[in-house]
Amino acid sequence: MSTSLDTGRARAWAWVAHLRAGGTTPWAAWETTDPAEESRFLPGAQQLELLRRLNAAGRPSATLVERVLTASAPGRGRPDLELVGVDEERRFGPPPVDPATLPDEELLRVATGLLAEDVLAADAPAAEPRPPRRLRVRYQLAGDPWLAAAHTRALTADGRPPGGQGRAVHVLGCDVATMLAHTWGAGAFGPAAPSWPDFLARVRARRRLPERLDLPGAVARFEARPHTGRVGVVLDPAALPRLVGVRRLAPAPEVAVHATELARQVGTALSLHVVPAEQARLLTERLLPRLAREEGPRPVVPPEHRDWVEDAGFALRQRLLRARYPVVGDADAVLAQWSGYPGTRVSPRGWAVATPQRREERPNTSVLDLAIDLLLEEDR
Repeated sequence: MSTSLDTGRARAWAWVAHLRAGGTTPWAAWETTDPAEESRFLPGAQQLELLRRLNAAGRPSATLVERVLTASAPGRGRPDLELVGVDEERRFGPPPVDPATLPDEELLRVATGLLAEDVLAADAPAAEPRPPRRLRVRYQLAGDPWLAAAHTRALTADGRPPGGQGRAVHVLGCDVATMLAHTWGAGAFGPAAPSWPDFLARVRARRRLPERLDLPGAVARFEARPHTGRVGVVLDPAALPRLVGVRRLAPAPEVAVHATELARQVGTALSLHVVPAEQARLLTERLLPRLAREEGPRPVVPPEHRDWVEDAGFALRQRLLRARYPVVGDADAVLAQWSGYPGTRVSPRGWAVATPQRREERPNTSVLDLAIDLLLEEDR
């Protein structure tokens, strides 16, 4: 005679078979108890719900299906959860759940672990860099970490690596709101970074801008170093190519906020496999080119933080106006500019910040949906 527990487990294994076959029926709506292949342990609720979402978005291969069902969930969060209605509830441990009620964060822990494996698997020996040109301008870029890194990569690929005795140091800057977003983005594609709201809260609590955004301070530090030539601040992007000895420079890539957040979480999973420097390289070389193609809004400074961001921009402008070193561009460029749609930042001057789209034109900006899209792309 079968018991309710036997029926619950038979129903669960029948649902697993349904998902393996590409089904999308939620657990709460599943009633079939047809015999199915069983094993000792059911997959976790997070893995099963992620597979259901993958089935709804595309057609995952049998290999990806197995990877999802056997994956673990790295990072902070709950362990693999049991399905509600299968076994008796225990007095200890997390309670069983309906997978459809799980927050996206729980599914993302599984998805980002799989994406980290994909990034590692896709890594290949880097192509030999172009030999340095014999005749080139000696330079070093500092200041805004996103702009400095992006332009340095482009110049190095063109045979113009930074450095050299007597090099000119160009401290790059733009409006403070954009520089804050760039600093968070650089951390998200680097060894570690908090979420965007936590990042802003930490900067506000310190009552000062991050060190690299203290443009006058950066100038002072480089001026104190030996073998350094002219040091100045560059606020006009049109002037930078001439300063580094090229005709033109492509704009630095701007990554949507949900894509940057996904990179941050994939980085957390990658940190379990590689050292920090390798983690940053993999995120920049393997993941950034794909995420830069993703449309969506850029990081937005919310209204509750705008007062101190405006104050920081004004204080920085005043220091630049009193500077005794070259400042290329208008010092007003560091002031925060708020315009466009409510809650959206638009910088009318400076370093190629994308204009926000109208609400009805904006694409889906769910971090989980983007992770699912990437898993299906890698599966093709």
